[in-house]
Amino acid sequence: MARAWVYDRRNSKDYREALQRAKQNGKQPPARWQVRYYNRAGKLRSEVATTKTRAEDRRTELEAALSAGTYVDPALSRVDFADIADKWLDARQDLRPSTWWKYRGLLDNHVNVRWGDLPLSAIEREDIAVWVASLLKSKEEGGAGLGPSQARHAYRVLTMVLEWCVPTRLGRNPAHGVKLPVRPDAEHVYLSYAQVEALANASATLMTKYARPTACAAINRALILLLAYTGLRWGEAASLRIGRVDLNKRRIRVATTFYEVKGVQCEGLPKTGKRRTVPIPASLVPVLTQVIGNRAGDELVFTTNRGMSLRANNWRVREFNAAVQAAELDGLGLTPHKLRHTAASLAIAAGADVKVIQQMLGHADASMTLNIYGHLWPDRLDDVAATLDARRRAALNAA
Repeated sequence: MARAWVYDRRNSKDYREALQRAKQNGKQPPARWQVRYYNRAGKLRSEVATTKTRAEDRRTELEAALSAGTYVDPALSRVDFADIADKWLDARQDLRPSTWWKYRGLLDNHVNVRWGDLPLSAIEREDIAVWVASLLKSKEEGGAGLGPSQARHAYRVLTMVLEWCVPTRLGRNPAHGVKLPVRPDAEHVYLSYAQVEALANASATLMTKYARPTACAAINRALILLLAYTGLRWGEAASLRIGRVDLNKRRIRVATTFYEVKGVQCEGLPKTGKRRTVPIPASLVPVLTQVIGNRAGDELVFTTNRGMSLRANNWRVREFNAAVQAAELDGLGLTPHKLRHTAASLAIAAGADVKVIQQMLGHADASMTLNIYGHLWPDRLDDVAATLDARRRAALNAA
């Protein structure tokens, strides 16, 4: 049993003198009762109570918490949230640099603006709920003007910091149970084979205002076809090295991706942190062969006409968007990333099951694949019922 006891401060000369001074000055007398205890580190701590009953109740709580290992030192929960958030972020060496800086931005721009100067002990669930709602309000209304997805991201960062403090600084995470804004379903775009070819062909004929081919015209067609028929993320395709493309076996080893941190292009593991192998349709082999040529295996498959790596924003604005317009596909909300949806839809229509799609797209698990593309698989309920019925009749006839 942890050691905790109630102490009557009247037994202390200092308390009696303080009490006398309070009476002479007409001030509120100091609390008489004190709960003393040793924390888990063996240090003596104390808390005051106005009545003996409250002191005894607090002693019981402390004894139970110390015995169960759920005790939280009040001094540790009085530290400002911003200080703890900085320590938490410094400890997250497991994050990709792009994710780290995303969290840094959310803390600086939204989370610390509201909670940074408050001690951990002052953060309550009701206030968090009000804050989440304020993130969705327009700036004219005094809010942050965020969409549901960004508001959820800001809340998630707050939650992770607070969870990091349990049970050392907080007995519970006050962010748990807060109702979050509903994230609208993403508008997916599924191109047909004809539309994919039209987009790819248009991208190969793009010209500058000086009537010269654009910086990526020579590789645009192969890149768009690869995105639309393999489901690679744009950064994975842009960072693809020639040595990871096996045209004989028609396989691509996805081992890296490009991402940017403060305008600097970085190369790291794919989004899920796992490498994967994806198939190449046979019809793309001659297309990729032409782009690769006789270059060395450590070179990038896709580069500008000056041999530089592709940059996401530049390629999208100057090449992809122009190709979309030239192919008369504008108005669909098409982006390079949405070609992954086309790849998934075409593969499902070709008979691929959920595990194949999961591996091809590099999803963390099959449930993610089903959540995004489950509606594309054909409804086979009638087929299943018909098969069950036929086999039941066959069994009855045999009997």
